Amino acid sequence: MKKLLRNIINKAWSYDAYQTKVYELFDQGKTTGMNHSVAMMNYTKLNIFRMKRLDKTTRLTENTITQIQRETRKVIWLVITEAWCGDAAQIMPVINKLALENEYIDLNIILRDENLGIMDQFLTNGTRSIPILIILDAKTLEVLNRWGPRPLELQKIVMDAKFNAINNPGESKGIWAEAKRKAQLWYSKDKSKTIQEEILNIM
Repeated sequence: MKKLLRNIINKAWSYDAYQTKVYELFDQGKTTGMNHSVAMMNYTKLNIFRMKRLDKTTRLTENTITQIQRETRKVIWLVITEAWCGDAAQIMPVINKLALENEYIDLNIILRDENLGIMDQFLTNGTRSIPILIILDAKTLEVLNRWGPRPLELQKIVMDAKFNAINNPGESKGIWAEAKRKAQLWYSKDKSKTIQEEILNIM
């Protein structure tokens, strides 16, 4: 897998380059991946707005800054994502803020659907859920840890919704709509504190 990782990292984007690519595709009436439906474009439009806002408003706690600046091991943070993913729009600005606080962190971003070979090494309950943060040793590319696709408390909300939707197929649309509403409310109230804490805990 290390050879695959090296090839992928060599073609990965920085955070700024990733955003630029998303904007360019959106201006062309496209999003990342192969599905450029109206629904996916609407998700992408919302996510562009959300990421721009969070880039400006996300604040790291003093404890987060202190802890992350102590880290001296050179690592690569490889993030698997897509522009249409609602969780990614909430999480990517936080990951970027964290990486900017430490010169030993090299943030690299790749798209899920273009890199299924690596995505399938980091499944969540057998699914290609994103975003996924993979922490690698910068020299050896040893996988040190992983995080994602969302904070644990929020993951439980999603898994509960999945269970309920499977067992109540006639109500699945409403169940997922309610789960999305709860997720957005959770992100808004939490203000990225849990994301910061969970990522710090795996470093």
